[in-house]
Amino acid sequence: MAYLLSDINRRAISDPLAFVRESDRSYQRHIAQAAEQILANRSRSPIVLLSGPSGSGKTTTALKIERELERQGIKTRAIALDNYFITPDLENGPKTPEGTYDYESPLCLDMTLLDEHFSALERGEEIQIPEYDFVHRRRSSDRFTPLRLGKDEIAVFEGIHALNDDLAGKHSDAFKVYISARSNVLRLSRVVFKGTWMRLTRRAVRDYNFRGNPVEDTLAMWDNVRRGEKLYISPYKHRADLIFDSSLPYEVNVMRQYAEPLFQAIPAENVRRREILEMIWAFERFVPIDGDLVAEDALIREFIGGGSFDRH
Repeated sequence: MAYLLSDINRRAISDPLAFVRESDRSYQRHIAQAAEQILANRSRSPIVLLSGPSGSGKTTTALKIERELERQGIKTRAIALDNYFITPDLENGPKTPEGTYDYESPLCLDMTLLDEHFSALERGEEIQIPEYDFVHRRRSSDRFTPLRLGKDEIAVFEGIHALNDDLAGKHSDAFKVYISARSNVLRLSRVVFKGTWMRLTRRAVRDYNFRGNPVEDTLAMWDNVRRGEKLYISPYKHRADLIFDSSLPYEVNVMRQYAEPLFQAIPAENVRRREILEMIWAFERFVPIDGDLVAEDALIREFIGGGSFDRH
């Protein structure tokens, strides 16, 4: 779907709080729909696999599904597949076309262990979820979290490779969800803000705020992130039992205050400077909405912070 810039700005001027709340309620309806279908599937499998490209809001969506299922009396646990990263083998591991280590490859995940853990959970057995140290880029050798699912309990595993053949293909009864921020914003009949720009904005703001990564680093890796999506993520979205859009109509209006200063500081010699200038021009077409109007449990809080679901 696409949003109209004129409609967005009209709502942002007339009643921004109502606009924000209405948009978040609409997204919550997606969550309720997902929970309903997951409940219908729980007799077949206690596993939910949630996938989507970088910046799609997988973490918050998984936690929202967890909360909705808990509200309906179903004990649920959301688990990030990032816990199953293996310690990188920089010499022999997967490589990008440029010869650097390919952190987007599914070979970075311990697929064998994940397969074993899914099978164990389906049998009602306890597993030990590993912990990955992102600071030192290695799996912890002594930190694990036990998990056993009781009758009718559910585990939601979220990550970019959740629908990969080596996982979803071996556990066909698991309920599968695919999300992505896909909606463009139109000015008259022309695209003024691309859905892919929103995911890049989300990632740049999040990486800067919570991971200490300069925006230049996010931009430098973005080509490989997009390449990885086309190779390792999008080809498997057909496996999903439910697909929905995680974009929010008010999002660019709010993100403008966080992203525009970061993008304006990008040096003129940066190879993506031309695209960044286009994004800055686009941001200025949107009436600003104060981030303080955004609820603590809104999906956008995953990227701007201050949310009740923060895992940073």
